[in-house]
Amino acid sequence: MSVNQQQRVGQNFVLDSMKFARDRTWDVVNQLSSLVRPGMLESEATAECKLVMTRLGMERIWHPSLVRFGTNTLKTFKERSEGDPRLAANDIFFIDLGIVWNGHEGDAGATFVVGDDAEMIECAVTAQRLFDEVEAYWRKTGTSGIALYDYAEYRANELGWRLNLDIKGHRVSDFPHAVYKAGGLGDFDACPDVGLWILEIQIAHPTRPFGAFYEDLLI
Repeated sequence: MSVNQQQRVGQNFVLDSMKFARDRTWDVVNQLSSLVRPGMLESEATAECKLVMTRLGMERIWHPSLVRFGTNTLKTFKERSEGDPRLAANDIFFIDLGIVWNGHEGDAGATFVVGDDAEMIECAVTAQRLFDEVEAYWRKTGTSGIALYDYAEYRANELGWRLNLDIKGHRVSDFPHAVYKAGGLGDFDACPDVGLWILEIQIAHPTRPFGAFYEDLLI
């Protein structure tokens, strides 16, 4: 498949609409994170997510909304949560949302910590730090998606964390992006265009059973 085919968009695609969808999805992430509290079940947080999205006027979701607590932060998108854990007083959770706004796909995710567990806090901070460093590397070098994930793995190892290379980012666009069959960002052998690709970072603690996740639009 050619690079042009992998970066195709529909006739309704507008970059400013992608930016709006991105920002609106982050509004949901941030509002929801402020409502998640110790004692809440993972399923209760997921139900709360639906209320926040509806209140903000979402058009629809384009992928299932995920809220992962505790050890479930090690799960990939395609893996089901184990049980329905209750958030502890010192705990970690992440939110991963894919929402359509004005016909364009927003996709955002971040990790949050309740309590004062220093390693959990460091894990959440590191996931975002890795995203920021890889995004900056993309801006500076204009390198391929493959090279971006090579760099992400290198930096994660330097910082003492394990990068989950089963998570390699993906396309977004005017809905539905799936018709363009672009594959993962980590397998894309060209420079990703602005506003079309989600960079995903998922890391795991080297010895303890938790991880962190962060994703955003390369823009």
